Amino acid sequence: MTVDQISPVADRPDAAASTGRASAGGRPRITMTARRYRAFYLFTSPWIIGFLLLTVVPMAYALWLSFTTFDGISPNWKYVGLGNYRELLNDPVTWDSLGRAGLFAVTSVPLSIIAGLGLAVLVNRPLKARGLFRTLLYLPAVVPPVGAGLAFKLLFDQNSGATNGVLTFFGIDAVAWLADPYARYVLLMTVLWGAGNVMIISLAGLQDVPRELHEAARIDGASAWRTFRSITVPLLSPVLLFQTVTGMIASVQTIMPLLLAPLGDTSGVTTVPQSNYLYMMHVFAQYFALGRYGYASALLWVLFVLILLVTGLIFKFTSGAVFYNVDPEAKK
Repeated sequence: MTVDQISPVADRPDAAASTGRASAGGRPRITMTARRYRAFYLFTSPWIIGFLLLTVVPMAYALWLSFTTFDGISPNWKYVGLGNYRELLNDPVTWDSLGRAGLFAVTSVPLSIIAGLGLAVLVNRPLKARGLFRTLLYLPAVVPPVGAGLAFKLLFDQNSGATNGVLTFFGIDAVAWLADPYARYVLLMTVLWGAGNVMIISLAGLQDVPRELHEAARIDGASAWRTFRSITVPLLSPVLLFQTVTGMIASVQTIMPLLLAPLGDTSGVTTVPQSNYLYMMHVFAQYFALGRYGYASALLWVLFVLILLVTGLIFKFTSGAVFYNVDPEAKK
């Protein structure tokens, strides 16, 4: 066999398909895999661009600000390195507000999940006008937070609120609901007011539970509570995990106490009751009341790291308690 009789790899028919080029004319031919990648990045490009411009760039800018004394106005700022982080570690107000935010998350997240799951179980039953009940229970969740906060502020106002009006009608003295120690309970009510969002997600999970398992449990003589505890809750564990993580993130970032604050100064920070002075209230005060952009940016980055750590711990300690119909680690 001579060298001329050996066909080059590029001359074989299957070589053109494997290299993505046509064998005749030398023009490139797009393979199916390349088309799929192109379509994927084409459809996700708006989100990717928005994520880069509205998330990555602002976070990077805030990280740079956290190493400076920039106040947003004056050009006389300087680089202080880790000075802002050392200050917040020694700031008792920061730790107190962080502790209140953690306590609020520990109480509000389970309450909202329990309330949403209870409503989901209720509207999942074959009731008359079930669709109407679902709509009415979900409506508060679509109310903007600003509107809900102002509505609760008017509802629990000490002088002209409807709540104190009812109490006065029955001969009970008016209560300062928006001041300590009652302000924290009003804040929890605003969280439970939006439990319809949790209800919808839980309802979707309930409808995905196979009915055959419930029927088998009833045949075996299991009570309704035993069926709910041993079948429904384990199958809803991925949904409950999702609600726990997202609820925790939302609770530590809440700004609702500012909307519930009594009328006072223009910033509204000093009028927030001590029990509702959460971590984000402290960040808001540093940004807008005191103009300490660098210190406030450091506070936000510390919160971001803490959220990552807590989320990682939640996934770690719940890995054995979450049941997936399809193993998330299984390879396709």
